[in-house]
Amino acid sequence: MRKIREMLRLKFEAQLSDRQIATAVGSARSTVQECLSRCRKSGIGWPLDPDLGEAELQDRLYRRSVPAMVGAPLPDFPVVHRELGRRGVTRWLLWQEHKAQYPEGPQYTAFCNQYRRWLATQEFVFRQVHVPGDKLFVDYAGQTMAVTDR
Repeated sequence: MRKIREMLRLKFEAQLSDRQIATAVGSARSTVQECLSRCRKSGIGWPLDPDLGEAELQDRLYRRSVPAMVGAPLPDFPVVHRELGRRGVTRWLLWQEHKAQYPEGPQYTAFCNQYRRWLATQEFVFRQVHVPGDKLFVDYAGQTMAVTDR
């Protein structure tokens, strides 16, 4: 957890340098500088409101801004997942199809990140009852190259 309150106290009450603050809280000097810069930009000064908790302070300083995708619907990830199971289909191909249909849609990296986030919400369970010696399991590596013996 970040020690934002302590950094601010050491900066404004104890009048320590950024290097001394970093040593005191056990962080890098650049981390202290970034934290103090975020405090200045967000208008948070010293003394802090006593009702403001460390977690709320952290949320106010490190709030992530997510760009809104205006007008472009998200891909249908169950369909994307099903299509990826087909031979020769890649995320790149599926993204190109989606981008052709929705030019204002996400770029490739955002498409992949959204797919990974969706995939993390799925519960995939593949349980098999295995009696030793009953079955043989073969690991399939995908499409292979042809080998020619001269």
